[in-house]
Amino acid sequence: MKSIVRSMLLGALLASSLSAGLAQSAAQTYPNKPVRLIVPFAPGGFTDVVARILGLRLSAAMGQQFVVENKAGAGSIIGTDFVAKSAPDGYTLVMVSTTHVISPWIYKSMPYDPIKNFTAVSKLVDSAYVLLVNPKIPARNVQEFIALAKAAPDTIHYASSGNGSAQHLMGGLFVSMTGAKLQHVPYKGSGAAATDLVAGVVESSFAGVPNALAQVPQGRLKALAVTTAKRISQLPDVPTLQEAGVPGYEASVWLALLAPAGTPPDIVNKLNLEIGKLMNSPDTQKALFDAGVEVAPSSPEAMSSYLVQELARWGKVVKDTGIKLE
Repeated sequence: MKSIVRSMLLGALLASSLSAGLAQSAAQTYPNKPVRLIVPFAPGGFTDVVARILGLRLSAAMGQQFVVENKAGAGSIIGTDFVAKSAPDGYTLVMVSTTHVISPWIYKSMPYDPIKNFTAVSKLVDSAYVLLVNPKIPARNVQEFIALAKAAPDTIHYASSGNGSAQHLMGGLFVSMTGAKLQHVPYKGSGAAATDLVAGVVESSFAGVPNALAQVPQGRLKALAVTTAKRISQLPDVPTLQEAGVPGYEASVWLALLAPAGTPPDIVNKLNLEIGKLMNSPDTQKALFDAGVEVAPSSPEAMSSYLVQELARWGKVVKDTGIKLE
C-alpha cells in the first residue's frame, strides 16, 4: 500500500512539474504568432486610438503583430464576451474601459462576470472627459449651459457612445448633480456621436479628450469643462466642473488590458513587463499625451484590485443617478 501511495505522489509531482515546465516554455516562446487585440467599441473612438498606439509598439517590441479588431455593440459587451470565451493562451486580449464595470449595473443580465472571467494584465491610461457643446448653443460657460437646459427642459441633447457607456454615465451624473434637463442620445460609438455633435444634430456631449482635441482648436466645438478634479495639460484653459460651479463632480475614464481567466501567469507577467517598458518610453508617452491621455501602468495584482473597487464605485453612481437603459 505504501509503495502505491508513493507512486501516486511521485506521479502527481511529475505531472505538476511537467505542467509548470510547459507553461514556462510557452511563456518563453510567447508570442510566436499574431495576437488579437479586441477593442469592444467602434473605430475612431477613445479606446480605439489608444489600442492602435499600444498595438503598434507591442508589435515592434515583441516581434509579432498585435492586430487591433473592433467588435462593437451592447455597451462593449459583445467584444468583451468574445474574449471571455476565448482560449486563455495570451493570443486574444481585450482593451476595456470604465464601461467594463458600468455595464453589470446597467444591463439586466450579463454573459460574463467582469471580474471572475478575466485575468488583469495591466492598467494603461487615465483620462478626463470634456463637456463639449456645439457653437450654436449660446452658453459661454457651464452655469449658462445649465440655465439654458433648465429653461427649456429636454430640448438640449447629450450624445454618448451608447447606453451604459462611460459617456452616458458622465452625462447622467451631471444631470443628477445640477438638475439640468438634458435628453440622452446613444450612438454606436463615440466617433458617430462626435460627428453629429459637430454637425449640430445634437447639442452637447461628454466626450473623450481625443475628440475634443480634434475639434475644439478649430472652433468646431466649444469646451466648457473637464470632468476631473484637476485641469488637464492638453486643454489648460478649460476649467474643471468643480471650478465651473458643480461642487463634488469628479470622474475620469481609464483603459486596461485584460486576458481570459486562466491565462498563464508567466504570459501575463511577460506582457505586463513589456507594457511597463513601453509606458516609460518618451516616444509612447508623447503619443499618448497627444491622444489626450496620461500613462498609468500597473501590476496585474493592482489592476485586479482596482477592478473590484471600480465595480463598487460605479454601482453606487448608477444607483444614485437612477440611470436606466432607454
